[in-house]
Amino acid sequence: MAAKAGDNPDSLMTLATVFCLRNLRKTMCYQGIKNKLSLRSDIFLPSEICDKLVNTYMELVHTDSNFEPEESFFQLFSDPRSTRLTRVQLREDFVRDRDLEAIRKQDLIELHLTYCNSLSSRSLKTLASFRETLLSLCLFGCSHIFYKKGGAPLACNEDTDDEEEESPASRQALETDFSFQGFNRLRLLNLGGLPDEVDAETLLKPLKSITSLDLSNVHLMGTAFLSQWKERLASLVLYNVDLSEELVNTVVELVNLRHLDISRESRRTTKFKMTRRILTAIVQRLVNLVSLDISGHIMLDNCTVPHFEEAMGRPSIEPCKSSIYPFQELKRPLQFLGLYDTTLCNVTHIPAYKVTGSKNEDQVLNAIEAYTEFRPELAHRAINQLFDIARIQHCSQLLRALQLVIAALKCHKYDKSIQVTGSAALFYLTNTEYRSDQSVRLRREVIQVVLNGMEHYQEVTVQRNCCLTLCNFSIPEELEFQYSRVNQLLLKILEPARQDESIQRIAVHLCNALVCQVDNHHKEAVGKMGFVKTMLNLIQKKLQDRMCDQVMEFSWSALWNITDETPDNCQMFLNCRGMSLFLECLQEFPDKQELHRNMLGLLGNVAEVKALRPQLLTPQFITVFSNLLDSKADGIEVSYNACGVLSHIMFDGPEVWLMEDPRRDTVMNRMWVAIQSWDVSSRRNINYRSFEPILRLLPQGISPVSQHWATWALYNLVSVYPTKYCPLLIKEGGISLLEKVLELDSSHPETKDMARKVMEQCETFKEDPMETNNGQEVNYGQRG
Repeated sequence: MAAKAGDNPDSLMTLATVFCLRNLRKTMCYQGIKNKLSLRSDIFLPSEICDKLVNTYMELVHTDSNFEPEESFFQLFSDPRSTRLTRVQLREDFVRDRDLEAIRKQDLIELHLTYCNSLSSRSLKTLASFRETLLSLCLFGCSHIFYKKGGAPLACNEDTDDEEEESPASRQALETDFSFQGFNRLRLLNLGGLPDEVDAETLLKPLKSITSLDLSNVHLMGTAFLSQWKERLASLVLYNVDLSEELVNTVVELVNLRHLDISRESRRTTKFKMTRRILTAIVQRLVNLVSLDISGHIMLDNCTVPHFEEAMGRPSIEPCKSSIYPFQELKRPLQFLGLYDTTLCNVTHIPAYKVTGSKNEDQVLNAIEAYTEFRPELAHRAINQLFDIARIQHCSQLLRALQLVIAALKCHKYDKSIQVTGSAALFYLTNTEYRSDQSVRLRREVIQVVLNGMEHYQEVTVQRNCCLTLCNFSIPEELEFQYSRVNQLLLKILEPARQDESIQRIAVHLCNALVCQVDNHHKEAVGKMGFVKTMLNLIQKKLQDRMCDQVMEFSWSALWNITDETPDNCQMFLNCRGMSLFLECLQEFPDKQELHRNMLGLLGNVAEVKALRPQLLTPQFITVFSNLLDSKADGIEVSYNACGVLSHIMFDGPEVWLMEDPRRDTVMNRMWVAIQSWDVSSRRNINYRSFEPILRLLPQGISPVSQHWATWALYNLVSVYPTKYCPLLIKEGGISLLEKVLELDSSHPETKDMARKVMEQCETFKEDPMETNNGQEVNYGQRG
């Protein structure tokens, strides 16, 4: 069988790394002085393992809510005699000054810090520790690193924790002492987002060997200083840097450039116009170019070949056929060409292997891939276009699309716009149309990022998108690996008294589905999270609004499911005024058939618990149950469930019946009449996982009517759904109990006759186990 999309397993290295990080004290570490985590003395780890540990640790911190960060994790790598770090990638505010200080003795070759806004100029001092070995440095989005902490001493003591008390706003004093002097090996430098107060030219002057420079979003006072690297510079990124004739003239002197990025976020933010002359100069002078990004620029019409003059035939990447005049002079097609948010992406012949734009799915996916890490504002727009493709057209590169959206959601966990568009795209990319092509592993990744979004954003759109996406999965099966977490998140959504109506409806539906067809220990665990109380609070609010809608019905249905064979949850229902709400709903909504069925199904579960039955044995409740015996709501379901509740109560015998009105024999007579009125061939809106609560009513003479109800229930189910219920009855020892019914003198002839029919039906099924009727059971997930 062919592998499904995204089915490649993790490497053994990855699995082992994650296991060690989740079990540090059992593998590599011990609890030292003052509960400080320390590396075992017999551990010596090479750089390949140390790099993997640190980088995977950061990924787990940002993507796995169950992963607990270690306060002194980076201290484990403080001694290069036992641990060697060479390539480290850290991101977001989680990273502190003391974390970098902890590894200052390491001979780092690469250090990538991205959006690390908790770092101050203390970390600039630490950077100097790596100056003799560092080849690649990224400080993208780390704007606070160039400022001293307001009034705080620049301590280098690893135990100094004052920094947690400092807010970014307190970083006001610009660090003036830092210099790149001595960083002689540094080749790749990313200073994207450098504060305007920092003079880029002065900062960069000591660097003689730079081959790759990223100055995204940097305000440049002058541009001539770039010429100092004209013989060496192979990559230059000037994203969102204001272009001018002077800058263009400087850039075209950098004749060894292989990658040039002069793109912008949007055409709306620039007055500079990309002319045919400028593009031609770039192509003619920079003959080594393999990658060019001019996204977001206003293109003058004279750049493109008129449509009637374009080369005939299929789209071509040959430069000579290019629909963009300046690119006809290329010696070979570019490896990459960024044309996002330009008119050029719509032409027919583009001489590049990979193009970003919005013309088609391929261009959009290329844009998401190229811009996710450092340009979420562009990735957000591209994901939005992918959303339209998946919703209106058809996504032909499903695996790639899903992986790119997942990567964007992981990378920008705290970016609301990415979370909104990404979760919306996931809804369409995981629906039925694409489902068969997706592996279990890939779908689990989707679930993880969806739950991350739900966890960090209470905003209505994100919550709705995430809940809707979860509806595309088989519940509870596909969510079971995150069962506790997803329930907690849904209950949190339902906590506010006034929640968005659509989210409330979806969340209650998911809650109901999650507690249907799961083991009792799952139900008990969810009950302890406050599930029962949350559902009853929703019901209370709907009663106050005098509204019986899907939320009301789903809430009672969820309570029916979660109380199934779980006495603790039944007890919670009673403790939280459940019976009062039952009576109020019955009075307020006398004609709501499905509501009545759900409520009576729940009370059937409560009645199965012997210790709780005395709380149901009151004149008020018995009268209500007796009157519901005559109900024709939802076929026989309401009458059947009411009779089930009374059957369990009657099973406790006449000695517990302490009330004078209604009389026990009167209620039993009404039960007999109700059972005889039901059609034994009725199709059912119910689903039994076990017959145990019914079977216990068979071998007894205390309440013949209870015995009769139980026998009727079995006969109905094995007759109408033999394939499902004959094996279940045989497996649970029902046949021997039915034989005891035949032996008891107290059993009514009618009951014995029905018991024989049940046994015959099961015998027939064993001989010919084919479903004799064409009907299929309506499975609502509840059990009576």
